[in-house]
Formats: sequence, structure tokens, C-alpha cells
Amino acid sequence: MNKKIFFAFSVIFFCALTQAFALSLEEISKLNQNTVVTVNVLREDGSTVSATGFVISPQGFVATAAHSIDKAKLVNLTFSNGAISDEAVIVARHKNPRVDLAILQISVNYLPSVTFANSNTVQPGQEIAVIGSPKRLQNTITNGLISQLRNIGNVTTFQISAPISPSSSGSPVFNKDGQVIGITLSSLEEANVQNINFAIPSNYLLQMMNENKITPKITNGKQLNKVQEYLGYIIDYLKKCWRIFKSKVA
Repeated sequence: MNKKIFFAFSVIFFCALTQAFALSLEEISKLNQNTVVTVNVLREDGSTVSATGFVISPQGFVATAAHSIDKAKLVNLTFSNGAISDEAVIVARHKNPRVDLAILQISVNYLPSVTFANSNTVQPGQEIAVIGSPKRLQNTITNGLISQLRNIGNVTTFQISAPISPSSSGSPVFNKDGQVIGITLSSLEEANVQNINFAIPSNYLLQMMNENKITPKITNGKQLNKVQEYLGYIIDYLKKCWRIFKSKVA
């Protein structure tokens, strides 16, 4: 009985300690709201559309969904403070058309930019936040989960439960540390279907950045230090011990 109580309190203590390092939704919003932009597109036929993008480098590089700039005649950006950029140049599209990503650039330096996490570590059930510009409503933040990891057309894709609305394509998906782990792609729009949405893992974008010699920023925000990493290992170990202990005393 004493061992059971010890394991229970150990797991609760270390889980609570780890949660203390996570950012709240409010903190994630404050940390990243100035990095998210509205992408304004004038198409060749004269029609206009909008999407969401986010600053990936202080040197004016912005990521967005590639389909949002199809047949674009002119693209510019609206920032959270209402400032509108000069024309944005399309720097790159992902070589695989199923990876719906593009990189733009404007002639501005010293922009606030997002930080990245390794999207290969993402697991189902992980909590996320999304900041986008649905219908030009800038800095709209929603939250949800990584519902599942899917393979769609040989492309790893995150199924997410965070609500996605029109013009939100290209929004950054953040983990609990306020780091980008994905980019919103699309929603499943069918009758009686809710919150089945999809995002591209951020490592696809990091690959594009590397190919175009764009350096990601990875040191800002609440980063895990060695102590926090070790705490994570301890928690995982205690959870495994607890499961084994419960199975033996059941």
C-alpha cells in the first residue's frame, strides 16, 4: 500500500511540475500575435482572396499555404497592427504539390518571427493552439488536439481538432511551448462533420527553408532546458512503473 501511495504522489508531483513549464493560451497568443499576418491576394481574373501566413525569419520571409496564392497577380500582407506591406515575392513552393506550402518575402528586416519545434516528435492527443485570420479577423486563436497522424498521398499529415475557418489556410499550429509544429491546410467539409481539419508538419517547411538558405529561429520562448528534459524522462518512467504496479496488484 505504501508503494502504491508513493507512486501515485510521484506521478502527480512530476506531472504538475511539467505543466508549470507549459504556456497558457494567453501566453502563446501574446508571444506570437505579431508574427501572424493576413495574406491578401489579387488574382489574374481580378478576384480577391485572403489567407493566413506567419513570419519565419526576421529578414521578411513568410510562410503560407501554396493554394492560396495560385494564379496570383499581386500579393501583399497585413500585419497585426494594421500595416500593409509592399508587394510580396513568391520565393518558393514545395517541390511536392501535395505539400501545400509556399514561402513569400517582403522588403522588410527585423520582423518578429516564430520559433520551431521538431514535428517528428508530435503524438496524437497533444494539445495545440492555432492563430489565424479567418475572414480577415486577425489573431483569432483556437485550441484543440492532434487527433491523429495520417498518411495522405505519402505525405505525413496531422489531423487536428482545432476549428479552422475559411481564410485560415496557412495558419501556424503551436505546441504548448508556443513553438510551431505545423501549418493548417484544409478542413473536411461534409454534412454532420465537425472539427476534422488537417495540417502539414513544420519539418516540411524547415526543409524548404534549408533549401533556400533561410535560417529558422529556435531559441526564443520557453524552451526546454536539460532539467526539464530529464523531468520528462522521469515522468515517462514513473508512468510505466505505475502501470506495471497496478497490473500486479489488481
